[in-house]
Amino acid sequence: MGAHSHTHNQPSHGTDDLAASIKSYLMGFVLSVVLTAIPFWAVMTHHFEQSTTLAVVVVTALVQILVHLKYFLHLDFSKEGKINTFSFLFTALIIVMVVGLSVWIILEANALMM
Repeated sequence: MGAHSHTHNQPSHGTDDLAASIKSYLMGFVLSVVLTAIPFWAVMTHHFEQSTTLAVVVVTALVQILVHLKYFLHLDFSKEGKINTFSFLFTALIIVMVVGLSVWIILEANALMM
């Protein structure tokens, strides 16, 4: 009685979301390939000095980590992604602490045994 459904006039958001998702994954894939090719080229061609090559590899690796976090894990500081991002950062902090402190304890124990 007076309640009309306007779904036939509204565009489908499912296809828009799918297209945006595919575009995001393709952008991440292209950036990942480029960020893999650059250090590979630098190492294989010996175009730079060893220290410069090492710097190129480290910088592109760090940028690639950020690309993976943004485009594949969808971690960002938007309203929806904030909880996932902080959960990831907390997990990374715990892992770094556990591994780092374990290595420190092992090295100190080794030094005391010598």
